[in-house]
Parts: sequence; structure tokens; C-alpha cells
Amino acid sequence: MNKYWIYMMQSANGRALYTGVTDNLDRRVREHKEGRGSVFTAKYKCHKLVYFEEFGLVDHAIAREKEIKNMTRAAKEKLIDTINLERKDLFFG
Repeated sequence: MNKYWIYMMQSANGRALYTGVTDNLDRRVREHKEGRGSVFTAKYKCHKLVYFEEFGLVDHAIAREKEIKNMTRAAKEKLIDTINLERKDLFFG
């Protein structure tokens, strides 16, 4: 069974927040941490994984990513709070 994730990366100062979708969360977070993930995450140093959700279907993951990207910053912060109130880096790879 395939797995897909939506995830949010945050900068060290907390100002920048990036939302993405992937079929390999470990690899993708490593890319972001190494500055290879995307132009945005490299520029704003979004190296901390603060939120993720897992899906079995890519269409569901993409739909959720779009939903989150359309949320206000306050709504995204509340979503992160549901699993990561202290904003710890959830990446253990």
C-alpha cells in the first residue's frame, strides 16, 4: 500500500511556514534540511518539521495540501497545535 504525506516545515524564527506533499516524508524532509527541498524553504530556512498527516491515496493528500494552503496563518497555527504545541522538530530520521 502506498503512503503519502502532507507536511509543514517552519523556519527557526517561526515566521515562515511551508506546506508540501510527498510520497516519502523522510527523504523530503532531509532535502529541506539540506537546502535542496525547494527555493522557498532554502531561502527562508524552513528546516523544522512541525506537522504532518498520512494518506493512502495521493488524491486525498493533494486535496488536503490545497485545503491547508488556503487556510489563514492562524488556522494553520491551530492545526499545528493539535499535534505539536511546543513546535518541536518532529523529524527523527
